[in-house]
Amino acid sequence: MSAEANLTSLDGLTERLQALHRRTQETPLFNPVFQLSHELSRGLESGELTLEGLSGLVDELVDRSLGSRAARLRRLLEPETHRARLTALASDPDGDFEAFREAWSHPRMHRLLEPETHRARLTALASDPDGDFEAFREAWSHPRMHAVFTAHPTFLLTPAQSDAVAQGALTGDTPAPDKDAAAPEITLRYEHERAMAAMANAQDARDTIVAAVLRTAQDRWPDRWQELDPLPFRFATWVGYDMDGRTDITWYTSIAFRLAEKAQRLGRYAALLERIDASHELLGTLRAAQEHTQDISDAFAGDLSDPAALTQAADRLTQEHDARLLSLAPLIERLEGDARDAEPEKAVALRTLTAAMRADGLGMGWIHFRVNAKQLHNAIRRELDDPEIDLSSRGAMAALRDLLDNAQPQRANFASLAVESSTAVRQFLAMTQILKHIDGDAPIRMLVAECEQPATVLAALYFARLFGIEDRIDVSPLFETESALEHGGRFLDSLLAEESYRTYARKRGRIAIQTGFSDAGRFVGQVPASLAIERLQGRMAEAMAANDLTDVAALVFDTHGEGMGRGAHPSSFADRLEWPLSPWARRRFARAGIRLEAEASFQGGDGYLFFAGPELALSTLTQIAALTPKLADADVPVDPFYRRTDLSLDFYRAIKEHQRDHLESRTYSRAITSFGLGLLSQTGSRKSRRQSDINAEREMSLRQIRAIPHNAILQQLGYPVNIIAGIGSASDGTYEDIAALLAESPRGRQIMRLARASDALASIKTVAAHGELFNSAYWASRTYRGAESHLARSCEALAEYLIGDDRTGVFRRLASRLRVDALKFHRLLDLMEQEATDADDRTERESVRRTIGALQALRLALLQHMFLKVVSVPAFSRANDISRTDVLEMVFSLRVDDALAQLRRAYPTEIARKSDFPVAEAGDYPQGEGDGYAAIRREYIEPIEQAYDLCLRISTAIANQFGAHG
Repeated sequence: MSAEANLTSLDGLTERLQALHRRTQETPLFNPVFQLSHELSRGLESGELTLEGLSGLVDELVDRSLGSRAARLRRLLEPETHRARLTALASDPDGDFEAFREAWSHPRMHRLLEPETHRARLTALASDPDGDFEAFREAWSHPRMHAVFTAHPTFLLTPAQSDAVAQGALTGDTPAPDKDAAAPEITLRYEHERAMAAMANAQDARDTIVAAVLRTAQDRWPDRWQELDPLPFRFATWVGYDMDGRTDITWYTSIAFRLAEKAQRLGRYAALLERIDASHELLGTLRAAQEHTQDISDAFAGDLSDPAALTQAADRLTQEHDARLLSLAPLIERLEGDARDAEPEKAVALRTLTAAMRADGLGMGWIHFRVNAKQLHNAIRRELDDPEIDLSSRGAMAALRDLLDNAQPQRANFASLAVESSTAVRQFLAMTQILKHIDGDAPIRMLVAECEQPATVLAALYFARLFGIEDRIDVSPLFETESALEHGGRFLDSLLAEESYRTYARKRGRIAIQTGFSDAGRFVGQVPASLAIERLQGRMAEAMAANDLTDVAALVFDTHGEGMGRGAHPSSFADRLEWPLSPWARRRFARAGIRLEAEASFQGGDGYLFFAGPELALSTLTQIAALTPKLADADVPVDPFYRRTDLSLDFYRAIKEHQRDHLESRTYSRAITSFGLGLLSQTGSRKSRRQSDINAEREMSLRQIRAIPHNAILQQLGYPVNIIAGIGSASDGTYEDIAALLAESPRGRQIMRLARASDALASIKTVAAHGELFNSAYWASRTYRGAESHLARSCEALAEYLIGDDRTGVFRRLASRLRVDALKFHRLLDLMEQEATDADDRTERESVRRTIGALQALRLALLQHMFLKVVSVPAFSRANDISRTDVLEMVFSLRVDDALAQLRRAYPTEIARKSDFPVAEAGDYPQGEGDGYAAIRREYIEPIEQAYDLCLRISTAIANQFGAHG
């Protein structure tokens, strides 16, 4: 360890890293991140540093990262007007330095997102002085956004950490979370509970908005205001209903969740009504329905694989009962009648309640079932009596039309569900039972993943018609793969040309599609994915107009996540709204006269932070309500990005090709999978990868890793390849033209804001540093000339083992390719004037970069510690088909839990002792009782476990600096 460096504090680490960075001016190939990790490693192996001491430092770094994440959330939710006002406040030209310091050295107000601020903003939003009543009603009668609370694996933060981030976003002061609070097991039930909590806060915030709209209308149009049915937001969830990629959700799990949601919502309706009128007679109706529903929900929450248990639960749900409530329509009619005769404030409260009832129905929101196209194909081939039929053929389409035309509704019950073997058909049967016995008002979305041919949608329509629910199901194909995006326009042309589909769309009043940024961003790159999705959305508007479907709405669901690695834009909330559904795409619908229903996801622990309490939820919904009306202005001049297609299309194609080259490259694949998923904590109930044996692990394919973990690994390795890579190379040879286009174009500037935000956190040196862990020459040279002689045997063993390892070369080749592209990227940036940024923001970004570098170096040192420990474990005999070499490779690929399990099996501490056997015969051997392998566990196994735990905590801190997991 460097004699002058203090490596026991963040300040000491970052100062040392800065000093090491200066050496790159003399030696460009010098790697400051790995050098700092080497110095930390020497301190750890010499005893100057300890795992216990580093644990305290890691805790501090994690806490600081939570503060960084809270600040980012606060910036996203802060209205632009507040930032401008703050700039003006801080720019007093008359004061001297001492007066300025005195003025700003004491708290004025900690709460940056005051609820009253947003209520005032809402009042201004709802008070357009130029609009007449009809315009006002039209503006507030359709959702500004459909928000879907999904649960892909992003539950990185514990509840205590989430609460700390939420408080920090509100107050500017992020508290240290309770270290003793146990991290929960991330089960499907846990995810559902978190989703419901976020949705409850969203509902409360929406009620506040609706009440503000109604009060404004009451003041301006006292004779007509009760004609309003405000619906500024609609909420939905797929938690517990998403069957794509998982087999652990039974059909009765989905039924139980829907019943639990119904009971919770009935309780919330009753609480709202009680606050309005504690003696209202409908309170009894709501409470009785809640209790009845909760009882049935409990019955479905258990294991219903036994026919007797299922029969009992099903009969309780389906039988007539005085408290059974299947529609809110009679209650809404009664409450609105009461509102007409009530005093003004009570009338607003009653109409706010009925608006919530209309929006959510008998649940916490609408629900989305999801299946894979292959599951539908398997099911429909059964109906076509041809298991090998090509569903894209003309014959199959003709057969499907006949099926649809001749489909006769069939009655189904819970026995039908119990015996059905097809996953897709089970989903339709479950939807049928929900609509029949739980909530008859709210329609259900059927999302179809990997949907690339119209026959898949017709197959879904057939099953909906077969079970009599066609009029209440929205079938929504998902476009996410490169093939689906490339051919999506032709898909929509063909689908909308089908007479049966057009009839269905008019019956439903909407055409629904889903576009996804997860797999698209992984296999195409985030920038090309956004542009390809945008073009597909434009093609949808064209297809609807061409097929005379402008009289129905277009519902576009964008599952774009919360982190810059999954499509959500980090720079501002306006960018976040525009990135997945751009103003260009929105204007295509507006100019065609098609009403657009925009839907976006808030994914898991990351997305739920926007709704972590009523105040944050109100801030979030207020931002959306304020920004969305401006996004579809049909009179805005054409963006040059869409006019200069000679440049922009070539730019798009070149980035896509660059990204494809990475994905098809053995180098990229090997680098990304070098550590498997070992750099990541478990963040969801759905498996992040498919199971494989050790040999398969060594050759893991990128397709074995799901999209979110793939993006999270890029963050952990230090470079968001699927965002930045290719932009520089795509500009090569036309730098000036591309720079001018991007600078002139709003869409181009938005692309570059995303790229700049990623580049501000990226480090190619860090990517290369990970490869040096596997450098045989490093380990062979580490103890050169007597240095660290106590490690000589361990380093020699590592050097010998890693001679044939390819990972050092892989990371070096990847870093070289990224460096060449980055040189071109920065050449492009130099030609573009950077958008105005506060000096404080620039300083903060530099601080974040240094902090990430320190975190990376610290984790690399811990990984070295683990490598040295595992290679020093005494040899053991092969057992259970696992050898010592296998255990080494497990640790090197960070399958640490598996490795530790094998080591504990090889070196047990619970052993039989002589005293356990009080036999009569005397015996001298062995002497003493022995302690098993306690020393080996203490010296090797436990340090590996401690170091790995610290590595995962560091991963949390790095993800927080990026603003989200993956």
